[in-house]
Amino acid sequence: MAINQLKVPGKVFSGNDSYLKMKDIIESEEVKNVLLITDKGIEGAGIIQPVLELLREAGVNSEIFYHVQAEPTHNDVTQLVSEIGDTPADYIVAVGGGSVLDVAKLVSVLKGATYSIGNLLETPGIAKKQVKSLLIPTTCGTGSEATCNAIVGVPEKGIKIGIVNDALIPDAAILDAVFVKNLPQKHLAAAAVDALCHCVECYTSNKANAFSDMFAAEGAKLIFHNIREAYANPANLEARSQLLIGSFYGGVAITSSGTTAVHALSYPLGGEFHIPHGVANAILFEKVMRVNKPDITNELAALCDTVYPEKATLSINEKAEVMIEDIADIVQKLDIPTDLAGFGVELKDLDFLVEAGSGVRRLLDNNKRALTKEEITEIYLSVLNDQTGGEKNE
Repeated sequence: MAINQLKVPGKVFSGNDSYLKMKDIIESEEVKNVLLITDKGIEGAGIIQPVLELLREAGVNSEIFYHVQAEPTHNDVTQLVSEIGDTPADYIVAVGGGSVLDVAKLVSVLKGATYSIGNLLETPGIAKKQVKSLLIPTTCGTGSEATCNAIVGVPEKGIKIGIVNDALIPDAAILDAVFVKNLPQKHLAAAAVDALCHCVECYTSNKANAFSDMFAAEGAKLIFHNIREAYANPANLEARSQLLIGSFYGGVAITSSGTTAVHALSYPLGGEFHIPHGVANAILFEKVMRVNKPDITNELAALCDTVYPEKATLSINEKAEVMIEDIADIVQKLDIPTDLAGFGVELKDLDFLVEAGSGVRRLLDNNKRALTKEEITEIYLSVLNDQTGGEKNE
């Protein structure tokens, strides 16, 4: 039997006002100095204020670093680590979306270390935890608060790379809907579809196992049943809370299984063309699943049994089709682009996309269907606008 492993943060809190549990962490860890990592948008919107007030009440010294860029590059991380320098820190607290959380996790293994992020890009296994971390997501997606992954852009290669090491798993996570109640619809949409990708890809991965399947299936159920409602009715905080939990489950599934071709082929779109990660995944999601379908029909059907048990009488093939069509419906209902029109990607970029996407072996090797370059080319063509004729290639 294969040996499977489940890796999760040491402490996870969810529910209304669960952020108050940060007091317990501060007391139990005897925290005196906190590095608070966020971005200018979060700070400007006042979302971070409850955390600052709690830290003040607890008598903790806090230094705020809010220069995290969206879709950060390894150079951005290097600059932030340099800015932080010798600032005293017993704990890192990060409040933000996937970019903020990924950067915070990298800082947790880079602060005071003898290696650099450049070294981690080459040899991620050398990372060691330097400072403990607590992550509070402000989007209903990414799952970064659960994973051992951190994604950074490598502009000189026009691609994103995932740094993977167990030391990146946060020590604590808080899933509190108060931090997502004012999340704009378009940000909720992209992040939640990203989380859904995590669940579906992990469930259909070559590395799928009993642990990952449990979290991926439950996460998928929560997201499929709440994503449209959370988008259509922003005041429905319960739906957003369910998305937060579903996203976390997807992140846990990643640590035990792993994503596949959707994420692999989205990396060049983010790295070279700066398309937001969740949007790039959404554009590719249905297309990749349809190409993969002959090899993952049973998995998609089993997922359908969990998500939509009322469809038990359908055939295996029909159940698989239900899941693929539902993915397409979600992207359409959430007003996310379904092709690359408007993102500056042209047919002349096709060769680069195919070569770069084909090179993401860490994820493509997880894909049950061994995609050929011809199939990868067709996937990219299906979401490209023909710049000469103005019509999409089918």
